[in-house]
Amino acid sequence: MQSLVVDDSAVYRKLIGDHLRSWDFGVILAESGSEAWRILEQPDAPKLVLLDWVLPDLDGIELCQRIRQVGSSGPYVYVILLTSKEGRHNMLEAMQAGADDYLAKPFDELELKARLLVGKRILDLQDELVSARESMRHAATHDSLTGLLNRGEILNMLQRELERARRDRKPVGVVLGDIDHFKNVNDSLGHLFGDEALREIGRRLRSQLRVYDGVGRYGGEEFLMVLPNCDLPTALSRANELRNIVANTPVFCSGAERPITMSMGVAVSDRDGKNEVEMLLNQADAGLYVAKEKGRNRTEHLTRTAKKTATGRARKS
Repeated sequence: MQSLVVDDSAVYRKLIGDHLRSWDFGVILAESGSEAWRILEQPDAPKLVLLDWVLPDLDGIELCQRIRQVGSSGPYVYVILLTSKEGRHNMLEAMQAGADDYLAKPFDELELKARLLVGKRILDLQDELVSARESMRHAATHDSLTGLLNRGEILNMLQRELERARRDRKPVGVVLGDIDHFKNVNDSLGHLFGDEALREIGRRLRSQLRVYDGVGRYGGEEFLMVLPNCDLPTALSRANELRNIVANTPVFCSGAERPITMSMGVAVSDRDGKNEVEMLLNQADAGLYVAKEKGRNRTEHLTRTAKKTATGRARKS
């Protein structure tokens, strides 16, 4: 673990630095509070700080306060304040300023090591908590099989993009894709192959989208793609590119292979309204139905003339 030693005494900087290196800590040295602050503002700054109370230009108490003021925006920094000042009131002042521990100089080598190990343990636990929180967040927003956004999250993204598009007066494209004859894939090659097909198609779709586009598993073998700032010609073109990426290479799994194709329906936002999400999804779904009716492995946009015949029907796989 990387540590920062801040002390204006060259003797103490060397003494503490040598101890920490012998205990397998990485060491960065600073001799003033302002120098230490510049180091702590950098990306990947040390999270374990041994800090002298009395420093040139910015003392240990002030530095502690700065660290705590910005603490919510980055990883937690564990601070051990070292000082020749004694007395409980000094210890209380240090803790109120944001120090995690307090050690009087001259200190015992083994006591210093014990305090460092406590700090390291707390920081390790903090990292584990952050990792667990991120895992829970990811599980709540992503599909467990494909790793794509789940239905709820891709719909949330669509809602956010429509709100932004209304402010910026720009369109949002929506593509609803469905794997052709997926039941037959599962029946003939097994569900393990079907699962791998879903994962592989998800990877192909995600790899071809822009960083600010979104793709999610909408349900079963359906995928929903959100394409900000795409008018109808562009959305149709992008949908066909994605469809070809899926169709051009067979899916391989456990020695078996099979070409997989998708049918796609496209819709583009063109008006305001609180029900715009539902309207776009219905229009894309109706276009998908038309694509299935016309032979599959194709992209369709629902026209006004086709709307009466396409909506309200059960879609074939």
